[in-house]
Amino acid sequence: MTIIMKMIEKYIQEVLGIDVNLNPISKSQLKQLPLYISESYQLYSLKLFNKDILFVALKNKEGLRILQIEKHLQQIQKQLNQPVVLMLENIQAYNRKRLIEKRINFIVPGKQLYLPHLLIDLRESFNRVEKKQKTLMPSAQFLVIYHLLNDDLKWKLEENSFKDIALKFGYSAMAISKAVDSLKKQELIEVLGEREKFIQFKYSKKALWEKVMGDKLLVNPVLKTVFVDEKPKCPSLLKSNESALPEYSNMNASSQHYFAMEKDVFYTLQKSNELVNLNEYEGKYAIEIWKYKPLKIGAASKVVDPLSLYLSMKHCVDERVEMALDQISKEYTW
Repeated sequence: MTIIMKMIEKYIQEVLGIDVNLNPISKSQLKQLPLYISESYQLYSLKLFNKDILFVALKNKEGLRILQIEKHLQQIQKQLNQPVVLMLENIQAYNRKRLIEKRINFIVPGKQLYLPHLLIDLRESFNRVEKKQKTLMPSAQFLVIYHLLNDDLKWKLEENSFKDIALKFGYSAMAISKAVDSLKKQELIEVLGEREKFIQFKYSKKALWEKVMGDKLLVNPVLKTVFVDEKPKCPSLLKSNESALPEYSNMNASSQHYFAMEKDVFYTLQKSNELVNLNEYEGKYAIEIWKYKPLKIGAASKVVDPLSLYLSMKHCVDERVEMALDQISKEYTW
């Protein structure tokens, strides 16, 4: 069930723009259910907009009998007093139609999120979250950084469709659509085209940088930093922090080795136990877990891009770092 859980979490993040975690329900909750239900379903809990929701998956993927499932879900909801959502890896059209006709909450990652019983609560909560959103989504920030540096990067965002952008950077079509929506809400771009859609930025690069910095739309790309004793075997690993500053300034490298990796890559390595002596305190290598894919500005480059590096360290109070960042600002921010 791990695969579908990850798919569900990623899909909800793409659709609603929030990070969520599915966890197995407690043993005390499980004991409240009839044995035939606990033997037929995997049950998980998730907090969505401060609302506790149960996500349920069939153990027997071939056993999709709608009438029976309807009764079971009603029983689970009544017994545990929480909304219930059916998780499906895929679904045939006629079964989807029957679920909708019966107004059964269900989710098929990458395809459909149908929550009729939660719609009002979710919409109101989501609108509140949207109003509070003052920064760009990480994926939208990635696109801005890429665009600002594309004098050094030959592949131009504005010359490629949404589909091509998704393929280029390994994002889903939904994720790119969400990133574009985030840019539109801040009035940074226009969308051109009908069948194939394209981004067009409203500002020159200098004005765009001043706009996103002045409005505080960009965030520190580093989610958190952990430590390991061996360098991870990861092709996309790039030098970051004080290990990257010598590439863009006169600063000497520190004795601590810093590297950046995107969070999904980190979680995959963590799950497969490929990170040696992983901890949050010390180690030969410091691994910065980034909210978006670390970007480099040349095929042979082994360091993160200068603008993301600047954003990751601009609050540092070390005088050496401040001098190095001042060099980056003068060189790359027009």
